Amino acid sequence: MSPEWLLDEIGRPVADALVLSHPEQLERLRAVCPEAAPTAVLAGDPCWDRMLAARPYRDRYRRALGVGRGQRLVVLNSTWNPESLFGDDTLPSLLPRLTSELPVDEYRLAAVLHPNIWHGHGPGQIRAWLDRARRAGLTLVDPLDNWRQALLAADVVIGDHGSVTYYAAALGTPVLLGAAPLDGLAPDAPVHAFVRTAPRLDPTLPLRPQLTQLLGTHSPLPEPATFTSSVPGESATRLRRLFYDIIGIPEPDAPALLEPLPLPPFEPAAHTVPLQVLTTLPGSGEVSVVRYAGPHPAPDSTGEAHTAVHEDTREQSQLSLADVVFRHGAADDPRFGSPALWTTETLARHPQCALAAYITGPSTCTVRTSDDTLLHLRAEPGADADPAAYASALYAWLASGKALHEVVAQGLTVHTGGVVHRVRVNRG
Repeated sequence: MSPEWLLDEIGRPVADALVLSHPEQLERLRAVCPEAAPTAVLAGDPCWDRMLAARPYRDRYRRALGVGRGQRLVVLNSTWNPESLFGDDTLPSLLPRLTSELPVDEYRLAAVLHPNIWHGHGPGQIRAWLDRARRAGLTLVDPLDNWRQALLAADVVIGDHGSVTYYAAALGTPVLLGAAPLDGLAPDAPVHAFVRTAPRLDPTLPLRPQLTQLLGTHSPLPEPATFTSSVPGESATRLRRLFYDIIGIPEPDAPALLEPLPLPPFEPAAHTVPLQVLTTLPGSGEVSVVRYAGPHPAPDSTGEAHTAVHEDTREQSQLSLADVVFRHGAADDPRFGSPALWTTETLARHPQCALAAYITGPSTCTVRTSDDTLLHLRAEPGADADPAAYASALYAWLASGKALHEVVAQGLTVHTGGVVHRVRVNRG
């Protein structure tokens, strides 16, 4: 709202119409640049209106991102200036800790980076900088088409002073500010008050307790939603009327409508870094599984540890140390012959491996043990955990000296992220 952005070199407004979403913006405009005030038009916020209309489809957006029962989606958001979450290196330094401290079956990570970050550094550089985090399960959300859907799906947002973080707060989503510069924000603007008072992320402390505390104590503030738009649901009508008035032709008779937010493509987390798996056996046929994607040691050291490694890992040297080797693929993929053939070849290629698992669907996998026993694991309908967790549970059961025939007879009960999954185990 400063004159250098709104006026030309001789002090005239550069725009025929300046669209505002709330009357408080008009009051600030009159105070800081009265020359531009006559161009102001109160027309709401189409971006906000599209999100409000899409709120009933939140569960679909979560499923599109592969967020399972018991999982919390953490969306990291950065605007584009040097003091942003990405610009001051907070985000790149935060990601290794997030993947090390948050169990992969309990937390899903996604990042929304401002389009100018992608443009300024280039997509290749961004993906290179975040490569390890991506292989540990981070999804980079399309900054133009799918960021609204990610916000609607989020359980918590770690952000900065950018507008996307403010939209998250307006939706009532818990927000932690990882960067909170006040310079450049008008002192009387609602976003200034929000950045000044919102909860802060403390990078010197463990991260998971901070998220847990935020989620347990969060109470949505009314101000962000109030100041995002004073006329929610009316932006399409008001904007079209404005545009046709400027053009000078009659407005169509049909209602002005906004395009609904599309359903993003299915993009579950991909974990191709070696996973540290901690397991306990709380009861008969029961295994608790907690998996971490590193790179730092897991903060939870309880339970027996083993290593599970995706066959396509970049850390190929870790395959020779893996207790469980797994991959995802269609059961009829001719490149692997069949799940039975792949498991045979994998154990022959990695003789130290105790179990090979070929994951054929969201609830099924074929496994072969080191004694050449072929098994099929299938979770009950409605299960949505990564079947690689079921394979690790079976490995832990057998590694503890328990009998295979017991879980074949009664099934395996797998605990991940506070959710119980019943898994049938059948001989091949």
